[in-house]
Amino acid sequence: MQLIWLRSDLRIADNTALSAACAHGPTLAVWLVSPGQWQAHDDAACKVDFWLRNLRELRHSLEALGIPLLIRQASLWSEAPGALLGVCRQYSVGAVHWNEEYGVNEQRRDTATRALLASAGIASHAYLAQTLFRPGSITTRNGQCFQVFGQFRKACLEHLHHNLPSLAAPARPQAPLGIASDPVPTRIEGFDTPTTALIAHWGAGESEARRRLSRFLDETVEDYPHLRDLPAKAGTSQLSPYLTAGVISPRQCLHAALNANGGAFDSGSSGVQAWLDELLWREFYKHILVGYPQVCRHRAFRAHTDALPWRDAPDDFEAWAEGRTGFPIIDAAMRQLLHTGWMHNRLRMIVAMFLSKNLLIDWRHGERHFMRHLIDGDLAANNGGWQWSASSGTDAVPYFRLFNPITQSQRFDPGGNFLRQWLPELQGLDEKFIHEPMKSADFIATRFYHSPIVDLSSSRQRALAAFKGLSGWQDQRVES
Repeated sequence: MQLIWLRSDLRIADNTALSAACAHGPTLAVWLVSPGQWQAHDDAACKVDFWLRNLRELRHSLEALGIPLLIRQASLWSEAPGALLGVCRQYSVGAVHWNEEYGVNEQRRDTATRALLASAGIASHAYLAQTLFRPGSITTRNGQCFQVFGQFRKACLEHLHHNLPSLAAPARPQAPLGIASDPVPTRIEGFDTPTTALIAHWGAGESEARRRLSRFLDETVEDYPHLRDLPAKAGTSQLSPYLTAGVISPRQCLHAALNANGGAFDSGSSGVQAWLDELLWREFYKHILVGYPQVCRHRAFRAHTDALPWRDAPDDFEAWAEGRTGFPIIDAAMRQLLHTGWMHNRLRMIVAMFLSKNLLIDWRHGERHFMRHLIDGDLAANNGGWQWSASSGTDAVPYFRLFNPITQSQRFDPGGNFLRQWLPELQGLDEKFIHEPMKSADFIATRFYHSPIVDLSSSRQRALAAFKGLSGWQDQRVES
C-alpha cells in the first residue's frame, strides 16, 4: 500500500507525489489537521476555511480515482511523524509520498517524519511540485543563491529554454480498496468561519482555479501590464490563493501562459511576459527561504536593518490595521483586506511602505497582520514583499524611496472608484478632493473622515534619518 501525504497540493492534476504513489501501487491519501501549528504560523481563518472547502472538492476527485481520503489529527507538526506512522501501521503502508515544502519548520517536520518512517522500515519519497525549479538548483557561478531578482530571472529563463518542466502524468484510477473516506471538517476550533460574501468570491476546487486562469489569459492578459496597477479594475489573475493552497500548480500556469503566447518566453505578448515575471517573483522568494533561512526566523535579510530605531506606537498601528489613517488609499486597502482576505499587489506595497517608513513601525508587525488576514498568506511571498518595502530584504527598494500615498492614489485610482467602493464616507467627494479629503471644505466643516495620523513630509525625513544612521548602505545613495 502507498500513502500520499497531502499538504499545500490540494489537487489531482499535476500532482507529482500523487502520480508517483499511484504508479507504485494501491494508494491512500491523508491530510493532517494541525490547528496549533497554523495558529503558530498566524494562518488566517479564511485561509483555513479555504483549505477545508478545497479539501472537500478534492475528496470527491480522489474517490473518483478509487483513493480514500483519511483525516488525522496532529495539532503541532512535532506530532506529524507519529500520526503518519499510525496510518502506515493501520493499513500496512510500505511507502509514503509527499511534495516538498521549503520553510524551516516544514523541512524539520519532513526530516523527522523521514527518520521515524525509516526506523519502522517504511520508505519515504519527496517530489518537486511547489516550484518550477528545486530551490538550490538556480545559483550564481560561485554556487550561491541569487539575491537580485533580475539575475535570478535571467538564469531561470535560460533553464526554461533548455528544459521546460513537464506536467506530472495523470494519476491512474485504481480498484476500490474497501476503505471509507473520512468526513472533512466544516470548521476548525479557533478559526472563525468567514463571511458568506468572502466564501462566494473565492470558490473552491480545481475547476474554479482553471476557470480563473483561462479567463485571465483569454480576456485580461493582453492589458495586464497596464491593468495590474489599477486596484479598481479586475486586472490580475487573482490566482494567488489557489497557488498557495496548491489547487493549481506553477507548472500548470507556466504551460497555459506559454500556450497563449505561442510557446515564447521573451517575445510575443507583453502581458504574458509580465505575468510570467510574477510567477518567477513567487519562485524567487521560495528559493530565498532555502538559501537564506534567517528570513523564516523573523530576521531581516539585511541584518544591519534590525538595528533600526523602530517606534513603539500601538495606536498608530491600530489605526493602520483598521483603515483609520486619514489617507484614503491606505484605509481603502486595509478595509479590502479585512473584508475579502485579499489585497491588490500595488496596494500591498503602498501600505507596507507607509507602515515601515512613514510610521517607522517594525515591518514584522505588518507581516504578521497580513498573515492573520490573507487567504493567500504565504511565508515566502509575504515576507519577501514586506522586506522589499521596508528596504530590509533581498533586492529591496532603496531605503530613500518612499511611496507618497496621495500621489500613488491619484496615479493608480484617478477617478477615485476604488476609494468610493471601500470608503462610503467619501462618496460625495469629487475627483479633486477624494484623494486628499482634508483639503475639502466638507472635511473641515463636518470632519466626516479621519484626520491624517502623520505628516508625510516630516515622517519621510524621520525615516531617512533612521535609515541613514545605519551602516551598510554602500550601494545606495540619497536622491538629490
